[in-house]
Parts: sequence; structure tokens; C-alpha cells
Amino acid sequence: MKKHFLVLAGCLTLTVACNLPLSTPTVESPPTQTPLPPLEAEPTPQASATPKPPPLYFTEDFNVASPYWVFIQIGGAQPAATSFQNGALQIAASAPDTWLVGIHTVHTYSNVFVRAAVSLEPGGSAGLVCRYTEETGWYEFNAASDGTYGILLGQWLAPGVVKYIPMISDSNSLLSGLRGAELGFFCHDEMLELYVNNTLLRRYDATNYGLTEGNIGIAAASFAEAPMTAAFEWIKIEEK
Repeated sequence: MKKHFLVLAGCLTLTVACNLPLSTPTVESPPTQTPLPPLEAEPTPQASATPKPPPLYFTEDFNVASPYWVFIQIGGAQPAATSFQNGALQIAASAPDTWLVGIHTVHTYSNVFVRAAVSLEPGGSAGLVCRYTEETGWYEFNAASDGTYGILLGQWLAPGVVKYIPMISDSNSLLSGLRGAELGFFCHDEMLELYVNNTLLRRYDATNYGLTEGNIGIAAASFAEAPMTAAFEWIKIEEK
């Protein structure tokens, strides 16, 4: 069954169990995060294994593992696996209804344009995150392989519990299949703009929700079509 936020536009809130880093989960048999593969050491003994943090605006091509991504699983009977391989960030879910978000922890942004090249096999959804903070929440743009899309407001209620509030839900044939598509999420002032392949899908006034700044990130979810793999070939962080 697909995530309710994509098909129930009238729903006021969607609350699901999730794992917080360093917290005790409240759900039975909680999923565990798959650790990132270890970074390879540089040829010289003096070289550090930790790469230099990226500048404020950058392109992540996922050719090597990065220590600056933190992955949080939200729901799912089995843990989702994350890996940096074949020139992409791979998120593999073996069970249905598994949802994962990845947050890039280096910089915070108020106005930012996040773009990513995404493919899904065989189905599910992929998305982008802006203005993420643990204290106030985040905006999440999700697009599914059946052509539906939406914006969610995510908020932590307590350790182990997150609430999702659907802000909009719609569909567009440009998203059908979602293989090799470029998604874009432009968060500027009170406006949120959604793009696919450089085409504007929707412009939304988020004044009533009040988020002002935070980290950027990505999201992926399986539906009934498990197992599912989402591949992010690159992500670009721009002013616009």
C-alpha cells in the first residue's frame, strides 16, 4: 500500500515510528541503520581519511563515501541499506513501506535550490529535503513512480516519534516511472517550488508553516513494490 500522504490529500497528520540517532526506538523490532562503508585511506600515511567539508554551494557526485551524510529510517519492518557504489548513493529497501531520509550535516540554508538525478527500481518514491532541524522540523518534496507527488512538513514529537503533515498532494505524468529524472526543490523565503527535468510542477506558499533555515537532504521510500532501490546519481546545492 502506498504512503498515505500521496493519496489522502485530506489527511491532517501522518504519524509514524522512526529511529533517531542515539535514541531508544519505541516500536517493536525496530530497524537499524546500515553503517556507511569505511573510507579508503589516502596513499600517504600522513593523509586524513576524512575528506574536506564541501563549500556552501557544491555538487556531490557520490563517487566515494561521505561522512557528512546521516541516515534516519522512518518505518519499515527491515532496515534499509545505504551505500556509495557505481557512482551513486544507493538506498535499498527489502521490505514494503520502508522510508529513509538522509541529511547533509555541514551547512544550514535559508534560501536554497536542491537538485538531484534519481532512478527507482521497480517503484516507490524519492525526494528532497530543505530547512531540516531537529527542533522545528523540515520540508520534504516526494515524487513517486506512479506520477504522484507532494510536500510534507516533518516534525519530531519525541525521541522515536515523528509527525508528518501533508501540505499538498497532486500528480503529473512527467514523473511516471521516475527513472533518470532530475528533481528540483527551491526553498526561498515563504515559497516552495517543485521541479522535474527543469519544468516547474508547483509553486506553494508555506508562510503558515514558518520554517526559516536548516540542512538539506534526500528521502526514499518503498511501497508494496518491495524490494526497491533508489539511486541518487548526484545532488547539487545552488543559490538558484
